[in-house]
Amino acid sequence: MPLTTYWLEHAWLGTHVEPGVALEAGGDGRITALRTGVETPPPGAEVLRGLTVPGLANAHSHAFHRALRSLVQVGSGTFWTWRDFMYKVAQNLTPDSYFALARAVYAEMALAGITNVGEFHYVHHAPGGAPYADPNAMGEALIEAAAAAGIRITLLDTAYLSAGFGQAPSPHQLRFSDGTADAWAERVGALKPRAHALIGAAIHSVRAVPAGQLATVAGWAEERRAPLHVHLSEQTAENDACQEAHGCTPTQLLADHGVLGPRTTGVHNTHLTDIDIALLGGTATGTCMCPTTERDLADGIGPAGRLQHAGSPLSLGSDSHAVIDLLEEARAMELNERLRSRTRGHWTANALLTAATADGHAALGLADAGRLEAGALADFTTIALDSVRTAGAVPRLGAETAVFAATAADVRHTVVGGRHIVRDGHHTLVGDVPTALSESIAALRA
Repeated sequence: MPLTTYWLEHAWLGTHVEPGVALEAGGDGRITALRTGVETPPPGAEVLRGLTVPGLANAHSHAFHRALRSLVQVGSGTFWTWRDFMYKVAQNLTPDSYFALARAVYAEMALAGITNVGEFHYVHHAPGGAPYADPNAMGEALIEAAAAAGIRITLLDTAYLSAGFGQAPSPHQLRFSDGTADAWAERVGALKPRAHALIGAAIHSVRAVPAGQLATVAGWAEERRAPLHVHLSEQTAENDACQEAHGCTPTQLLADHGVLGPRTTGVHNTHLTDIDIALLGGTATGTCMCPTTERDLADGIGPAGRLQHAGSPLSLGSDSHAVIDLLEEARAMELNERLRSRTRGHWTANALLTAATADGHAALGLADAGRLEAGALADFTTIALDSVRTAGAVPRLGAETAVFAATAADVRHTVVGGRHIVRDGHHTLVGDVPTALSESIAALRA
């Protein structure tokens, strides 16, 4: 791919908004140069009007949950009743139907300015638990779906071995389980990274991986220096069951088995003790907050501010895809904290954008993404400053406008590796994303 010059009307450079920026993307998909003070577009440049920010990182996704949107809003219930409905959808997935759904979901993400997704993947086998001819057929479907949608993926292949502490998998969970952590590691070892895809690991939760096997998963990730994610203390019931089984909190159990550390990210981290927060912060274990899912499932509000203050980097995810909008996730983290504390201004707009960009990419193993600077991956997105939501904005306050007023509907362009994936609000690879979503979701209900 030849050198491409983009002229950014306004660009967020991590600490401030700069008008008139020329960005050059090389054939290797990286930013080769960045020049400020360029008042008019250079000849032949691609013009991006609005506010350009680094590509957004969706650090926690379950692609098939997109099929649940709206269906789970009828009636009441809890996380656990929602989970029963989710199992029914999971049972209908095949490698082909998962590719079709994930391609559409990842295209929706690109339309929302997301350039990299952390897919927390645990639907590994056929219903009943028998492996496919290719034991990684489902994971490969997700990797290929990301390529077809034009975004990057970190496949967080998930160990999911039990229904609860000392309990065998339920019939619905058999297709999630490899039986043992050693068998999980053998299967995952056959997955290979590629230009748009990294392979990471995940522990579904302390209830789903026996304590004696946690170190196997952690060791696999450590040996490869791969990201390791884990659902952590999303529900108080998990905390209570862990106390009964092991006499400690889930965080302490993970610490005791060598799971915590700077390449590990705890997802949700909602119901924590003071000691838990100190353990996570002291080991630089990350925290991925998923506010729209956490409030949708009535999980509660996690102590994001205290975790960051203790040393836990923050990232953001859309998780169950009640909505796919990383700007809303960033906004919700601040607004949730305002509701709890009855004070304002816990994070600046710059800090919230950093969680949605650089720190999110780092949590997914991409330390060279999430910044507009020479040498970084040429992944960026442009947000309109003249939509009905953002019109009248002061350009120098573009970060505040993006976080506190804009939505995914205001994304105008998305560029991945220097390649235009979304142009003027239209996906260049998936011509009709709504139809692709409708058809792939309907196939799961047939």
